[in-house]
Amino acid sequence: MTQVEQFHYDNAIVKKFAYATLLWGVVGMLVGLILAFQLIFPVLNFDTPWLTFSRIRPLHTNAVIFAFVGNGIFMGVYYSLQRLLKARMLSDFLSNLHFWSWQAIIVSAALTLPLGFTSSGEYAELIWPIDIAITVVWVIFGVNMFGTILKRREKHLYVAIWFYIATWVTVALLHIVRNLAVPTSLTHAYGAFAGVQDALVQWWYGHNAVAFFLTTPYLGLMYYFLPKAANRPVFSYRLSIVHFWALIFIYIWAGPHHLLYTSLPGWAQSLGMVFSLMLIAPSWGGMLNGLLTLRGAWDRVRTDPILKFMVVAVTAYGMSTFEGPMMSIKSFNAVTHYTDWTIGHVHIGTLGWNGMLTFGILYWLIPRIFQTKLHSIKMANTHFWLGTLGIIFYAIPLYWAAIVQNIMWRAFTPDGFLVYPNFLETVTQIVPMYAIRAFGGTLYFTGVLLGVFNLWSTIAKGNLLANEAAEAPVLVHASTGKEHWHRWIEKRPIQMLLVSLVLVLIGGLVEILPMLWVGENVPKISTVQPYTPLELQGRDIYVREGCLGCHSQMVRPLRFETERYGEYSKSGEFIYDRPFLWGSKRTGPDLAREGVGKLKKPDSWHYNHMYDPTSVSPGSIMPAYPWLLKNDLDISTTPSKIKVLRQLGTPYQEGYEQIANDDLKAQAQQVAKSLKSEGVEQENLETKEIVALIAYLQQLGVDITAQAEAKK
Repeated sequence: MTQVEQFHYDNAIVKKFAYATLLWGVVGMLVGLILAFQLIFPVLNFDTPWLTFSRIRPLHTNAVIFAFVGNGIFMGVYYSLQRLLKARMLSDFLSNLHFWSWQAIIVSAALTLPLGFTSSGEYAELIWPIDIAITVVWVIFGVNMFGTILKRREKHLYVAIWFYIATWVTVALLHIVRNLAVPTSLTHAYGAFAGVQDALVQWWYGHNAVAFFLTTPYLGLMYYFLPKAANRPVFSYRLSIVHFWALIFIYIWAGPHHLLYTSLPGWAQSLGMVFSLMLIAPSWGGMLNGLLTLRGAWDRVRTDPILKFMVVAVTAYGMSTFEGPMMSIKSFNAVTHYTDWTIGHVHIGTLGWNGMLTFGILYWLIPRIFQTKLHSIKMANTHFWLGTLGIIFYAIPLYWAAIVQNIMWRAFTPDGFLVYPNFLETVTQIVPMYAIRAFGGTLYFTGVLLGVFNLWSTIAKGNLLANEAAEAPVLVHASTGKEHWHRWIEKRPIQMLLVSLVLVLIGGLVEILPMLWVGENVPKISTVQPYTPLELQGRDIYVREGCLGCHSQMVRPLRFETERYGEYSKSGEFIYDRPFLWGSKRTGPDLAREGVGKLKKPDSWHYNHMYDPTSVSPGSIMPAYPWLLKNDLDISTTPSKIKVLRQLGTPYQEGYEQIANDDLKAQAQQVAKSLKSEGVEQENLETKEIVALIAYLQQLGVDITAQAEAKK
């Protein structure tokens, strides 16, 4: 006779993560809405550092990804994992330690990013102490999850758990490699990689952070909650196998498609493009598996708001995973990259796939753990339509803006001159599209607030079933009959983890290892020299203020770019750049050649531009940075920065850190003298941050121009 054990599921931890999901969803999307309106009304930056667009943009992305979506993942995993394994989580203590530690990390990010403490990498902006904390918390989560898997009462691992395992191991790998750095202080570090290497590692990480944090865990949640909500089995077990293994193997190769037409070697770009196109098959396999699970339940979709949310979510997943591979085709990428198309594409995924699925799960889950009915079906339906319309009004104007941008950037007169040589002309044309985008964001955010109210009202009238009684055999044995071949690995979670790790390592090693040696892949340019101490400090200020969020530093070998900006960028230009600053979006012009040729401007222009952008560029939507004219430059950090960079391979002379500030002060005096000669009347200019930033901007492109002059 089979022995049956009685136990309890832990719903209290699910409740905590659900509350955090709702809270951080409101916070993250509110910051996003503020950003949308700042692009229309720059006055909303309030000339305040911690409210400025460029500083709070990474706050928005981190809040939505790691706070809203992250808590949503943990909520869904802690609920589904226990039931799929027929076991309570390994440790209530670890569950709660995970929860409170994750919230502490989110709060620390919310404090440090607006203060300008950043490492600048897309989705990897947090400073090194927080990165270490994230690693510790991820290990805590992994121990709790795998400990539960090992003590399970169900032998087979359902498809959702496959995705949870792949998520854990791959995110751990990505996070550690991307954040390898040497600290210069408690709040600053220089990365282990530089220039082209840093770019490749960043987008190996950045693309796969989207893949393995915003996609694979949510696919696991889809495979659990969609069948539960529809009361239907998953359409195809075989398709789920192909979907899983193909997805995790192919995804890891696709990162270089973010770097097409850049200084990345052509072979790496081609690999990224080919594997990105291959991604359509497993991605759409997963989408179809989700939608076809609803076969026989489509009548319910018309009336059930939960299924409506999930259908739109899975459809948005399909749309974004078709669009991404299309954007990786070089001819199409030449049109979309650096435009607002990228922003529209990303938000189809986050607002549609992650946002709608999260709320669908919340609407299904909260009434169950609180033993009540949803407060208002009508309110949930209203939320659904506000969210769906919000996505449409958000994305379509950005696609239109991208088309306008590209047409204007590429326009030539019959005589071969640029029709719109002034970049600002393209910006003013798309402000109305930004206004429609803000309207769409307002619709979506209004729906979120309505959803939070509906769910909170549901919670208020219910009672939490903190410990839900359950029973199961001590172990459910596999069938003694003939089994599908995949059942073998489903019984072995450690082997599944190791195989998943091997699959994701293959792509990473093939792409990254050849780039770690500066040689044929990254040829040196003799005229490219390390930054002077003043330029180095100015560059770090540029990073601190988030300027790379709106300005690229990469001239692609496309005629309309070389005509506008000058000589196309070479990989050897960036060998001392930590971090790389190629950018992903041009809200402002490219700055790679800002210090040379027809782009070079007087020092006073940069001074006035940072104080009030509209004074030199009427119609500009750039925020002002008046504090740069007031803040004293902190030169106490110069010696440690020089020392760390020398350790990382930058050819500063041994002991140079001891005299670096002497050179810094001398160059600062020169810039201050230049500013005064151009009519700037301010005392002690040589001690202000603006001088360092000007020195950095005026250096951009100088080294490559020196090479060209040397060849004449």
